[in-house]
Amino acid sequence: MKKNYYLITSIFMLLMSVVAFSDNLITDVGQKSNSDPKFIIHGLFCFAWFTMLVVQSGFIRSKNYKAHIRWGVAGMLIALGVFISSVYIFVVVFKGWDVMRIFVKANRMLMFSFAICIWLAYRNRKKPILHKRFIHVGTFYIIGPPF
Repeated sequence: MKKNYYLITSIFMLLMSVVAFSDNLITDVGQKSNSDPKFIIHGLFCFAWFTMLVVQSGFIRSKNYKAHIRWGVAGMLIALGVFISSVYIFVVVFKGWDVMRIFVKANRMLMFSFAICIWLAYRNRKKPILHKRFIHVGTFYIIGPPF
């Protein structure tokens, strides 16, 4: 189990995210947000992030370190896209701190924690234990919306 922890948790987070937003994908495709470019772009970046997490965990699990390193560059660009698209949505959709519900405020703060963790993961890419922990902790910070 310990050997598969990161792969299993990555698959779980991807599945949880797909299930949580399945109304946008399957049952209520006529939602206003489904035709809004800022939400589409943000959703694609988040889906790509969770998918990349599974792919990268799979590369490590199968000891394909060269592929992990090559795809890591794309992963960092995707993480940047998740961060920028999230910040953009917070700025455009929510007009002031006072109008945000408590979980939106929490997500706003956790987004910066995600960015810090991903940056630390990049800085510690030669230290596998730290690298994977920073990636996963950062991802846990952005898992709130699917909950």
